[in-house]
Parts: sequence; structure tokens; C-alpha cells
Amino acid sequence: MTGNSVLLALVVATALGFDFTNGFHDTGNAMATSIATGALPPRVAVAISSVLNLVGAFLSFSVAATIASGLVQTHLVTLTMVFAGLAGGILWNLATWYLGLPSSSSHALIGGVIGAGLASAGGHAVQWHGVTSKVILPAVLSPVIAGVVAAVGTFLVYRISRGVPEELRGRGFRLGQIGSASMVSLAHGTNDAQKTMGIITLALIANGSIGAHAKAPVWVIVSCAMAISLGTYVGGWRVIRTLGKGLVEIESPQGMTAEAASASVILLSSSFGYSLSTTHVATGSILGSGVGKKGAEVRWSVAGRMAVAWVLTLPAAGLVGALAYATAHGIGGTAGTSTIFVVLAACATGFYLASRRTAVTASNVNSQWSGSIAPTPVPAGAAL
Repeated sequence: MTGNSVLLALVVATALGFDFTNGFHDTGNAMATSIATGALPPRVAVAISSVLNLVGAFLSFSVAATIASGLVQTHLVTLTMVFAGLAGGILWNLATWYLGLPSSSSHALIGGVIGAGLASAGGHAVQWHGVTSKVILPAVLSPVIAGVVAAVGTFLVYRISRGVPEELRGRGFRLGQIGSASMVSLAHGTNDAQKTMGIITLALIANGSIGAHAKAPVWVIVSCAMAISLGTYVGGWRVIRTLGKGLVEIESPQGMTAEAASASVILLSSSFGYSLSTTHVATGSILGSGVGKKGAEVRWSVAGRMAVAWVLTLPAAGLVGALAYATAHGIGGTAGTSTIFVVLAACATGFYLASRRTAVTASNVNSQWSGSIAPTPVPAGAAL
């Protein structure tokens, strides 16, 4: 293999690694409330979500086009820049997963790419208008819109069903949650899987393998769909616990309403090609479901910590992306990228080993919330 071929292979492998982390980081967006209310057993929930993420990845490609050509000037993109951007996204995903903070994988990726672009070619490498209109504005508006929809929906659901016996109402809405959670998983596939497709397409364009305005090749679509599906099935239990138990003590009517609100906002954004954060949408919906139910406990302190993580995502991932690019470029060629690849693998291993000390699994993800993401000790060797 030539040097460029090795470099391209490292970029593709790292991109699929990011897609995998995106899967387990965002599983909670679709399934946390269904797991929390008992509508679905934890392992069944992540299996359903995995399959529907796979299907959703083939339904829309507008977001992939936005990532491939709407964020940085394609003629200035290099393989090293793309790789460094992915490194920034992966490290932020792993750090926030370890802390149990539902942050945006999408913004981690975008921040990493922008940071690497700035380090490589300066401010003119970034299409700031595209970043503002298709990333920042949706990030600000989407949780608010989803929260309002969920709050109004929750209020109406409880109002309409107030005469229904509690046991019957709970059973009915738990069944409804299976459908609404499935729609969120499908919507997640139409949005988040596309981002890695766009990144690999950007790398192929930078390498001269495809034309500047080419669409994602079939092998890219299939491999990205498989990677995010596998990551989803692994189950990001630390984030699932925070979303399902940490924000609101949620009941099944609230869960179904939150999921329906999330699915509608995500699907609408995908149709317009907006690189939306499904995490922001799902969090806004869950908080809205708490606001919409009289007497519900909403833990605003947990929401505040999450909001801080959201604000830091773009700059923090961008800083890592910039440092990764500077280091790889300084060493030079394939050797520089390979060095960062090894460091990245070592960091991922470190986060995993550290997480096993306070592991969250399918068996304790629904334990009573006490302010900690890991409520009870579990055996060593537990899964993600």
C-alpha cells in the first residue's frame, strides 16, 4: 500500500470507530425513557434500537451532504485534517460517556473537524455561514422546540386520560412507548449515521478517490450503518441511566410523549439536512415531559451540568482536533497520523478500564437515582 492508501485506511477505520461511539453514546436518546418506565427490558430495548438505527441509515442522505460539503472548504481538506477532527470527536464522546453526560456526538464531530481545519488552513477554511445556520441555530432551538412540544403533549395526555384507571393507563402508554421509542431510533439513524458517511466522503474527496461533489459510495453507507448499529447494541448504559433516571422520575405517559416529540423534531430536521443533535432534542423532550406533568420532579441541577457540557462540546472537541492535527503534521506523513491513532486507542482503553470500577449495566441501569451514575457495584468485566 502507498502512504496515501495507509493514511486513508486509518481515516476510514477511525471514522467507523467514531460511528461506533456515536451509537453507544446516543442509545439513551431513543430508549432511556422506555427502559426507565419498564416498557421494554434493557437488552430488548437496545436490540430494537440497533436494528432501527440500521434501517434509518438508508432512508435519508441530506445530512451526509451537509457534513461532506457544508462545513469546511473541500479544496482545503486533507486526510490528516479529517483524521484529526475525528480524534477530537471520539475523545469528547468517550469523556462524556464516562461521566454519564448526554452530550452531542454530532457537535463533537463537527467541533473536531472545525478545530483541525483552523489549525490546518486558518479561519477561511471554515464555512461559517453553514456552521451557524445548520449547526449552531438548530442546537439552540431544537431542545426548546422539543421541550415545548413534549410539555404541551404531556399536559394534554394527562388531561385527556385523567378518568382512566392508573393501572390501565400505565399499561396502555407502555405499549405506546414501544412504537414511539422505535420511531426515535429510526429517526436517529436518518440523522446521526449520515454524519460519518459525510466525513468518509470528505476524506475520499480529499484523497482524490471521488469527485468534489460526489455522493457517499454504497460501501460507505453500508459500513457506517453497521458501525452505528453495533455501537447501539452495545448499550451506553452510563448515559441511559442519566437520561432515564437522572432528569425526571418519568412515567409511561410522559415517556411516550417525550419520545414522540423527539422523533418528530429529528425527522423534520433530517429532511432539511440539518445536522441536529439528537441528544439535545431528547433531553429537551424529557425535561418538557417533566414540566408538563403537575407535581413531577425535574432535577435542574443535572440538566445544568449537561448544559455546560453542551456549551463546551464544540470548543473542547475543536481544541483536541487542532492539537491532533498540529502533532500529526509536525511528525509528518503517515507516521504522524499513526502516532495519534495509537494514542487515541490508548485513551479509549483507559476510559473503558476506568469505567469498569463503577460500571453501569443492564442490571442496575434502573436503580434509584442518588446523584450518581453508578448506584451499585457490579462484577468486573461488565459491558459498556
